[in-house]
Amino acid sequence: MRKKLYRSRTDRIVCGVCGGIAEYFDIDPLVARLALLLFTLLGGSGIIAYIICAIVIPKAPKATEAHFTGRNDGA
Repeated sequence: MRKKLYRSRTDRIVCGVCGGIAEYFDIDPLVARLALLLFTLLGGSGIIAYIICAIVIPKAPKATEAHFTGRNDGA
């Protein structure tokens, strides 16, 4: 199955962009946030990129209750 890039619903501070990018690349979200901070401090392109990503990248689909509880009986 092909991986898709989504904004994170669980690991988010503002819009979930860094959390989603971290999930996609299988890295720690702190690394993605530090990269954003670096790009922001080196010319401001990080803020523009974050806003564009927040608009373009869709939110992750809602997980079912069975996904979180491990239950599969519909209760």
